[in-house]
Amino acid sequence: MLDKMLRRWKERLLAPLLQTPLGQVHPLAITLTGFTVGLSSGTAAALGAYGWGLGLWLLNRFMDGLDGTLARWQQRQSDLGGYLDMLLDVVVYAAVPLGLAFHQGSLLGYAFLALMLASFYINLCSWMYLSGLLEKRQNDALRRRENDALTSLSMPAGLIEGSETILFYGLFFLFPQHMVPLFGLMAILVLLSTLQRLIWAVGCLS
Repeated sequence: MLDKMLRRWKERLLAPLLQTPLGQVHPLAITLTGFTVGLSSGTAAALGAYGWGLGLWLLNRFMDGLDGTLARWQQRQSDLGGYLDMLLDVVVYAAVPLGLAFHQGSLLGYAFLALMLASFYINLCSWMYLSGLLEKRQNDALRRRENDALTSLSMPAGLIEGSETILFYGLFFLFPQHMVPLFGLMAILVLLSTLQRLIWAVGCLS
C-alpha cells in the first residue's frame, strides 16, 4: 500500500551511499549478502534471539532496497537480477516466521503460521500471474502509474506490500508473545490484498 509512495524516498535516502566505495560493489553481491543476512535472521528467531533477529531482518530489508538502487546507478539492471531478488526475498519471508514458530513450538503457532504462509502462496500466485498477463498485454498505462522504472514487475497496489511486510515482521520480533494473532491478522490482510487485485483484474482484463 505504501510502496509506491516510499520508493522515491528510498532512492533519495540511499543516493549518498552511492558516492562511497559501496557504490562500486556489484549489485548481485549485495543481493546474495542480504539473502544470507535474512537467513541469519530466521536462525536467530529459531534460537529465541529476538533482538538479533530484528536487527538482521532490518539489515536484510536495507540491503534489499540497496541492490536495486545500486543496479540503476551502475546501469546493471537485468531481468536475472530482478528475478533473483524476488526469489530470495520469498525464501527469507518464509524463513523468518518459520524460525519464530519453531522457537515457540506451539501447535497453535504452527497452525497460524500455516494459515499465513498459505495466504502468501495464494497472493504470490495471484499477483505473479496477473503481472504476466499485464506484460502480455503491454499495459503501458499501468507501468507509468506504478513507477515501473523502479521495479521489475508491473502490479496494482494492495493492502500488504513490501513496506507493510517489514512492519509486520518487526512486530513479530518485538511482540513474540502475540505471534499467533499477528500471524492471523497478516494472513487476513494479505488475502484482502488478493481480493483487491482480483476485483481490479475483473474490471480491467474482462
